[in-house]
Amino acid sequence: MLFVWREALVGLRRNLTMSIAMIITTAISLGLLGAGLLAVRTIDRTEDLYYSLIAVQVALDEPTSADDPDCSTPVCRDLRTELEGNPLVASVDYESRDAAFARFQRIYEGQSILQLVRPQSLPATLRVTMTDPLRGTEIVQQFTGRPGVRNVVDQRSTVADLFSFLGSVRNATFGLAVVQALAAVLLISNTIQLSAFTRRTEVGIMRLVGATRWYTQVPFLIEAVVTGVVGALLATGGLVAAKAFFLDRLLSGRLLANTIPPIGMSDVLGYVGPVLVVVGAVIATATGYVTLRVYVRS
Repeated sequence: MLFVWREALVGLRRNLTMSIAMIITTAISLGLLGAGLLAVRTIDRTEDLYYSLIAVQVALDEPTSADDPDCSTPVCRDLRTELEGNPLVASVDYESRDAAFARFQRIYEGQSILQLVRPQSLPATLRVTMTDPLRGTEIVQQFTGRPGVRNVVDQRSTVADLFSFLGSVRNATFGLAVVQALAAVLLISNTIQLSAFTRRTEVGIMRLVGATRWYTQVPFLIEAVVTGVVGALLATGGLVAAKAFFLDRLLSGRLLANTIPPIGMSDVLGYVGPVLVVVGAVIATATGYVTLRVYVRS
């Protein structure tokens, strides 16, 4: 076994530049894969966060909004009673025009937009929390156009663009990872062929004295696995650095601080890192095995 490992290290040292190139390419491809996995994890958490907060807003018309501070008029009361009796609805909260304006002032405190908005600009609203946020469109269809209703808005549609953007980032990352993975596979294959060619004489002697084909090929597989694992570790380190010096600052900014959940170190080291090590080792092993079977006849 010691001989096998020594031969693998000799092969890596003989083809040092190719090995370094293979490690870097593998690290880049796995780093992009890891970024895609983090994007998927973040999207899932963001969806969970928003779906727990999302509601269907039934905005009331002008007469009802102006004259009903506590949803005591027949129009508002009947709408609320019907909503509360709907099996799709978990709860219904009423927000008067004055309460809506006070909330608007809190959100946009110190901004010039406050000078343009008056209480009359904001309708009273029945905020409907759904038992299943994905079925909010059914409430929209049922209550749109009803007497006393100005409009009905499913808030899930307002975050659809955010999820679409995050999904595009994830898909682009995975696409780049596939291209880089292909380059890594080709480099691994070429490195193994070159390593086998430079050691063809000693491998031939080993076969003459009774060494099995498998025994002579194991060092080349070890070379591939070592480069794959090292590339995965470098990719993980790169993701840790990206989190510490870029993502943490980006997600703590005013725009995204309360929009996208933060990425924890456990996500990188406890979730993505092990996946990258396994994927790197599997890809390197599979590529090495296929290369040896198809191209190397030792």
